[in-house]
Amino acid sequence: MRELNSLFRKRICISEDEKITFGTLDNILEKTAYNIPFENLCVIENKTNDITKENLMNKILLQKEGGLCYELNSMFYLFLIENGFNASLVRGVVYNHENQRYQTIGRNHATILIIHDEQTYLIDTGFGANLPLKPVPLTGETITSTNGEFRIEKVNTEHGDYILHIKLKHKDPDWRIGYAFDSKRTVTDLLELNEIQSSISEHPESPFNKNPLITRLTSEGSITLTDSSFTQWVDGNLTKEKIDYARFKELSKQHFGI
Repeated sequence: MRELNSLFRKRICISEDEKITFGTLDNILEKTAYNIPFENLCVIENKTNDITKENLMNKILLQKEGGLCYELNSMFYLFLIENGFNASLVRGVVYNHENQRYQTIGRNHATILIIHDEQTYLIDTGFGANLPLKPVPLTGETITSTNGEFRIEKVNTEHGDYILHIKLKHKDPDWRIGYAFDSKRTVTDLLELNEIQSSISEHPESPFNKNPLITRLTSEGSITLTDSSFTQWVDGNLTKEKIDYARFKELSKQHFGI
């Protein structure tokens, strides 16, 4: 696993001998968000592999690709474990704001919980542009980062016992639901996440098996690329460019290294 630790640090541009502590996680989460994109290209191209430590390292750390929640958060979870954190993976259900209901395709979001000083926090590196960039306590306290405000509500639903609420900077005038998750049902084996990958790849209602999507945060906002548009948020200002497939390939290399 030492190779994983070294390669991950190289991927997010931090020193190999930097000590990772709870106090430095904010910086680590930002660097991860800025360097590893959220993307579904393997799903679109039908080139997925089983979710294992070796396959994740090959895809994200060696080939320098990105991934979806079950890949990005699994990778970060392994990095946290390697650096001495008490971490676990849990699953949740994303809220669909267009339909005003939770997604109906299962518990298809994977996220991370850590315990520090007897307090539990949520960490997420795999929720597109909706990343907290800081550990969010399960106490209900509002956490503010460069990406917006985040808080967690304890409430029992059919999807779990907590709900993540989000108010993105420059984008959300009011709080909105991100997802519900179950803190009591931890993922005991990464192979369990193949169930998520199969559903996201095959289910007709999956939002990620229709068109290519690549997005990541930047220090000024975010960038999002599809096969028909390139969208940039810079200090609250939105620009959107219509593109063709040739431009898509050019921009995916230029901005995401893919």
